[in-house]
Amino acid sequence: MGQPQEPESAADQDRPALGVGMVGYAFMGAAHSQGWRTVGRVFELPMRPVLAAVCGRDGAAVRGAADRLGWAAAETDWRALIARDDVDLVDICTPGDSHAEIALAALEAGKHVLCEKPLANTVAEAEAMTAAAERARSRGRIAMTGFNYRRLPATAQARRMIAEGRLGTLRHVRVAYLQDWLVDPDFPLTWRLNRDKAGSGALGDLGAHIVDLAQYLAGEELAGVSALTETFVRERPVLDGASAGLSGSGSGERGPVTVDDAAVFTGRFASGALASFEATRFATGRKNALRIELNGSLGSLAFDLERLNELSFHDHTEPAATAGFRRILVTEPDHPYLEGWWPPGHGLGYEHSFVHQARDLVRAIASDTPAEPSFATGLQVQRVLAAVEESAAKNAVYTPVPRA
Repeated sequence: MGQPQEPESAADQDRPALGVGMVGYAFMGAAHSQGWRTVGRVFELPMRPVLAAVCGRDGAAVRGAADRLGWAAAETDWRALIARDDVDLVDICTPGDSHAEIALAALEAGKHVLCEKPLANTVAEAEAMTAAAERARSRGRIAMTGFNYRRLPATAQARRMIAEGRLGTLRHVRVAYLQDWLVDPDFPLTWRLNRDKAGSGALGDLGAHIVDLAQYLAGEELAGVSALTETFVRERPVLDGASAGLSGSGSGERGPVTVDDAAVFTGRFASGALASFEATRFATGRKNALRIELNGSLGSLAFDLERLNELSFHDHTEPAATAGFRRILVTEPDHPYLEGWWPPGHGLGYEHSFVHQARDLVRAIASDTPAEPSFATGLQVQRVLAAVEESAAKNAVYTPVPRA
């Protein structure tokens, strides 16, 4: 069952193994598997990640995933995976409704934990997870939230430049994450459209990413938000009741969409800088378009996920006659994470962010130092998402005064 591990070299034998067990094997599970498979072949690590076991409810499907993704064994019960002696770290890639239960059990069992974003479906769940992570920390265990867009070389380089003061005093942050996969009103009612499973819609799926990325780059937290949300298609076909988390036979039945399709909100950082956010799965023609721009007193920085090896930088201290936005190609060996990869000019891709995530987590575990983003960071993002929902529920709509 599963693929055998590659023969160990003498260097491998000198490093302690870190047995990884993963719960969930779909989109995010495949991405995380790529990270765990690759990280030890690219970076010098103090520990040797071993893909011990993957877990899913369907026995045949999870065994196929183990073979395909490189896991040594398969389990159909996450409790059994946590109980395995060869699992030191539990990687949670399931829908949000199960994050808290799995993470709490794994931390109680003395495992390290990596949990996909958003950390939980509710603030209360995220608070319980954070408290458990803090208790586990006293026993030498590490818990981390999986915000992978922090770990692209370009965004990490942007953070470095902002921390160095290249933008001066921050004035504005504007960020949008746009997709279009729900535009068709006959797209089926998957678990991502069920609040009980997903917690929220575009807000949690996409908005969690951009809230974290904005705060990470700005180096400060949001102090307040004002929001609007909308569900454009309120019923969809129930094709598979089990996977959607709903009852239904798929015989033409339609079920309610219980999450937002889009969220638009403004915010203010603690420093007074203003921010605007847009998250939608209804932007026709946009597949995975994430763009962020930060404007400061000394300059501006912009990042576009569709050009993920680049930054756009304006240095406002240069003479006006020659100043303007210029491209920074983030592929040099001294750029973040690039020491392990290719010669300058050879770009990386989306999947490499998960390799870098695995690298940082392994190093944190080996050195017994906290990993960021921590569960506390995931909780803070969860509180922002809850504030957005609360604001949207209460937001009054003001009608312009009619002209005389």
